[in-house]
Order: sequence, then C-alpha cells, then structure tokens
Amino acid sequence: MAAPVKHIILLPFSLFFRIVTGVRNWLFNNELIKSRSFDIPVISIGNLAVGGTGKTPHTEFVLSALQDEWKPAMLSRGYKRKTRGFYLADEKASSRTLGDEPFQIFQKFPQVTVAVDEKRVHGVSKLQELVPDLQLVVLDDAFQHRYIQAGFSILLTDFSNLYTRDSLLPYGRLRESRAGSKRADLIVVTKCPVDLPPIDMRLIEMELNPQTHQSVFFSSYVYDELRPVFLHAEPENWTVDRLKQSQAGVLLVAGIVSPGQIVDYLADYTQTIKTLFFADHHAFQSKDFGLISKTFEAITTSDKILLVTEKDAARLQSNPNFPDELKSRTFALPIRVKILHNQEPLFIQKIKNYVVENSRNS
Repeated sequence: MAAPVKHIILLPFSLFFRIVTGVRNWLFNNELIKSRSFDIPVISIGNLAVGGTGKTPHTEFVLSALQDEWKPAMLSRGYKRKTRGFYLADEKASSRTLGDEPFQIFQKFPQVTVAVDEKRVHGVSKLQELVPDLQLVVLDDAFQHRYIQAGFSILLTDFSNLYTRDSLLPYGRLRESRAGSKRADLIVVTKCPVDLPPIDMRLIEMELNPQTHQSVFFSSYVYDELRPVFLHAEPENWTVDRLKQSQAGVLLVAGIVSPGQIVDYLADYTQTIKTLFFADHHAFQSKDFGLISKTFEAITTSDKILLVTEKDAARLQSNPNFPDELKSRTFALPIRVKILHNQEPLFIQKIKNYVVENSRNS
C-alpha cells in the first residue's frame, strides 16, 4: 500500500508544477517572453517526458538523412559534462567535455559539426560565427527550450508510456502538460514492436489526436553489428552470428533508462545473459569496475563478451579505471531507427522540405 500513498502525496506538487509550466508557456505563447529565431533552418528533437524516448538515436537518424546534402550542426546542452558554456567538439573532445550523447554523435558523424551550450540561443549564434558555411542546426532535447524558436519540431513519445497516459512531474514523468504537444510538427511513437499492426497504429494515432498540421509516425530500433569499444586493445572478432553459433556468455552493462529491449534482442542469440544496470548517464567508478570484473569472471561459458550501449561506450572509452583485461572483450551494440510500415521516405521528405523552404538560397 505504500507506493499508492506516496503517489497521492506527490499529486499536489504536480498540480503546482502544472501552474508553473502553464504560466511559462503562456508567457512564451503571448510573446511576453521572447523567442529568438534564426535565418537558417533549426530542427528541434525532444519529448514531453523525462528521458527514455530515444532522442539520441532519432537525432542520429535525422543527421544521417541530411548530412549528404547540407552542412549540419548538432547542438546539445551536454548533460553531465565537466565543461561549461559553449564548447565546440574537436580532436580533444571526450564525454567529459561534451557529455556522453554528443560525444557519441561526434564519433559517428565526422561530417557533422557538434557543439554544446546550456544556452541554445548563444550556441546557435556561436556556431554561425565559427562555421560560416553552416546550413542548418539540429537541437537535441530542446522541446522545452523555448528561448530559441525552432522552425521544425519533432516530438517523441515512448510506445510503452504515451504522453496521453502520463502525468506531470513528480506524480508522473511529464515536463509539461500534454497540451505542449501542439507545438510539434511531427510526432513519433518510438520503441514500437517491429510488427506493430496497422490497426494498433490507428488506435494510437486517434488517442494522440494530432492537430491538422501534424503527422504521426511510428519507429522501432534495428541493432547493427557489434563493434569493439577499445580498438587499441586488439579486440577479438565478435559478431552476432558468432555469438549465436558459440552460445557465448554475455554480460550486458547499461546505464540507460530502458535496457529491457536489448535483453530481449540478445535472447535470440544466447541463453547466457548476465546484466548489470545503472542509472541513466551513470558515471562509472572504480567500485563499479570491480563489480563488473567479478560478474564477468563468474560467467562459466568458455567464450564470453562484455556488451555495453553506445552511450555507455562513450563514457567508458575515456575512463582511466576501466580494467585492461576486459578491453579486448568489450563491445558496443549500435542501434538505428527504423520508421515502420514503409513511411521512412515520407518522414525524411517532410524534414527535407522544411530545410529547402527555409534555406538562405531557396
């Protein structure tokens, strides 16, 4: 009975939070607080809930669709980085200077300019100053950052916890009222089953009740081939097929919101799966590595690997305390976004249409 009582106690705080966020949005909507717009396309990717909707994979998806035709930049606040203010990624960048997710994107997209700044308006201005041929900016996790006027907004909501079924903090996980969804141009239901029936999609779309200017899409994750985290450690050659053939043991270490989907995926390749889950954006310490080493050694299969998420790999690469003996057996599991039911070309075209229509040379 304790949990429901705790939730009820939090309800008045959620009502107060509704008033505060409602007043804030009203001030922006009525231009009593000004938003800054820019003369290049600005795309915002975010959510109403706190974490776990797949912002980074969807940001990567958008960048991959645009980088061959335009010169884009990705701007993030750089959550949990050790630097402050504006920081432009360079050869000295790490998860400590950028934050784990921007550093992950920096590594995967060498054609994309990556920067972090708590103040997005200042960040876009600095990018335009430092990158004269910049053609567009993608903002990560900026749906509530209304000081900057994004020209195109993509709102994400988790299939297992739609914002229509959630409540405001701290009673629920929403950062603002569901009414905030009206600001979005595209709504994406993320982490869907790959075989989600069209009738279920239609029911969800009816529940979301999009505005006439909004389009709803559904996405899932596709897992790519394993990649070594520590290239200098002469890693073994591991693939998912080898994993299945040898029935090797896997220790999955994850510091993300929802790691269960990865466990389900691995279950198709091996029956020996051990897990160590940490909080999202967890800063690994020496004691954590001791636990990881001990758990890994306890796996009794003749072959075994240590598997981490891409986001965790971004932090682990620069951590001097990571055990040397595990480096050659440590791999990351990359993920890609897939737009379901053959809607990917339409999704990409809507974004490209916005960029073309709002580019300087249009």
